Amino acid sequence: MRAKTVHNPKKGKSVIYWMRMADLRIHDNRALSRASVLAQEDSIPLIILFIICPQDYLAHGVGARRIDFMLRNLRSLKESFFSLNIPFLATTQAKMRGIPSFVLSFCEQYGANTLFANIEYEVDELRRDIKVCESAFPKGIQVIFEHDKCIIEPGILLTKQGKPYTVYSPYQRSWLSVLNNNVAHHLEECSSPKANDESIKSSELLVPIFDSTVPFAVEGFELADWDQIRMRESWPEGEVTATQILERFLTTKKRSSQLGAVDPLSHGSENCPKFSRIAKYASDRDQIGSDTTSRLSPYLASGVISVRECARATMQLSETCMDTDKSSGIKRWMQEIAWRDFYINILASFPRVCMGCPYLEKFSDVVWENSRSYDNVEVEAENVQKWKTGMTGVPIVDAAMRCIKTMGWVHNRARMIAAMYLSKDLMIDWRVGEKYFMEVLVDGDFASNNGGWQWCASTGTDPCPYFRIFNPHTQSLKADPSGNFIHHWVPELRKVRGPDLHDPSSALADKLGYPRPIILHSEARERALRRYKNPGNM
Repeated sequence: MRAKTVHNPKKGKSVIYWMRMADLRIHDNRALSRASVLAQEDSIPLIILFIICPQDYLAHGVGARRIDFMLRNLRSLKESFFSLNIPFLATTQAKMRGIPSFVLSFCEQYGANTLFANIEYEVDELRRDIKVCESAFPKGIQVIFEHDKCIIEPGILLTKQGKPYTVYSPYQRSWLSVLNNNVAHHLEECSSPKANDESIKSSELLVPIFDSTVPFAVEGFELADWDQIRMRESWPEGEVTATQILERFLTTKKRSSQLGAVDPLSHGSENCPKFSRIAKYASDRDQIGSDTTSRLSPYLASGVISVRECARATMQLSETCMDTDKSSGIKRWMQEIAWRDFYINILASFPRVCMGCPYLEKFSDVVWENSRSYDNVEVEAENVQKWKTGMTGVPIVDAAMRCIKTMGWVHNRARMIAAMYLSKDLMIDWRVGEKYFMEVLVDGDFASNNGGWQWCASTGTDPCPYFRIFNPHTQSLKADPSGNFIHHWVPELRKVRGPDLHDPSSALADKLGYPRPIILHSEARERALRRYKNPGNM
C-alpha cells in the first residue's frame, strides 16, 4: 500500500533537505540539488537537517569509527554550508520512533511545505519514511524521496520473468546495457546548491541554527584518543579529500609503503596513468601486499563522494561505453561498482536479509558451533575472540583481523579469507562476523557487508557454493606472495620467509611465540561439508 502524498503544496517559507548518514556531501547530491532548485525558484531559504540517533546506531550495529567519520564530515559540511548562507542543524533524537514527528515539527516550525531526502533502502528506514509520508499528508507537506545511492536504482533491472535478479552475472550484463543506453541519465551530475541570500544569517528564526554546533562524539560511541588520531590520519574527512583519493587511484602507481594505517594522500605517489592502480586493477586487485585498490569505500559508504562521480571519472579514461571485458582494469573496477548496486538491489528486493535471515533459507538450520548447547560454549567464545584479535594461528587471517582492528579497514580479498575462515573453518555463525565487521569498520555498509558475509558463508544470493571452502594457506600464497602484508601485521613472523610464512609449523610457531592453529583445515573442511550437506545434523 502506498502512502498518500501531497502533489501541489502551497509555497512555503523554506525548503528542507533531510540529510542522512550516507549523504555526507554537497556536490552531486540528488535530493540536495533538487531542494536547492525549488528554494531558488520560490525565492525562499534552503535549510539542512541531520538527525543523530544513538538508538538507531545501536540497533543497526553502526560502530564508533563510522560515527566518528560521520561527525568529522558533518563538521566540515557545517562550514561549507555556512559559506553558502545555508543553515545546517545536526540535532540528536534519542528514540527512533520519535524521528518522523520531529522531522514534521521541524518543517512546521520553519514553514516548509516541501521536504527532500535521499532514499535509504533498509527495512526500518523505509518504514520510518513511510510514516513520515503518512503524517505529512494531512499537514499539506510534500515529501520527495530521491534515488541517489546507486548508478541504477533498485527495481529497474528485472529478469524476463519480471523478477529481481538474484545472480550477479546476468544482472551485471543488464546493468551495463541499461547504463550504456542512457549514460547521461544514470551518471547525471547534479548541480551543487546555490547560496541563500546573505540576509538570512541575521534572521531571528535561523540564527540559532547558524550558531549551533556539531558534537565531537555521540554518547556510547566514543573513540579512545589513540583511535581518533589514527582514524583522522587514515581516513581524513571531506569531499575534497575523497576526490583527491579517487584521482590518485586513477593516475598513480601502487606503493607498498601505503600498506598500513597511513594517510591515503601521503607524499611520494608516482603519477603514471599507464601503470596506475586502476590500469592494473584487473591483474593486481587481489594482491594485498600494497595499495592495489582505491581505498574509497569509507567515502562511498558515507556518501562523501557519489558513486556517479566515481563512474564518470573512470569512464573518462576509457571509451564512451563500457563492455564486459574483464582484462581491462577500468572495466573490471566498473564491475565492482555494479556489485555494490547488486547487493543494494538484493537488500531492497528481499527485506529478510535486513532481519538477520539467510537469503537461502535451506541453510537456516546449519549447525554452528556457537549456537549449540553443550559443555564447550566457553571454548567457542574463546575462538571467536582469537579470530577478532588475530590470534588464530593462521597468518593471513590474523594479519587481516589485526589490520581491521588497527585501521578500521582491510582489503576485500582479506575480508573474504577471514570471513570464510570464521564461518567454515571455525563453523561460527556468519552473523557473528557480520556484526563485528559493522562494529569496527569505518566503511561499514549494511548491503555490502551482509552480501559479502552471506557469499562467504554460502547462505546468500549467488554465493560461493557450500563445498567451495578456501584453504587459507593457499589463499595466502596467492594474495600475499611477497609476504608484505603478513610481515607488516604479524611481527612475530617478520623474519620468516617462503612457505613457512603462510603455514608455520607448530615448532616454528612455538619458537616465535606465535599461536598454533585452532583447528587443522582438513578437519574443518570435512566438518563444514558434512553440516552444509545435511543442515540440522552434526
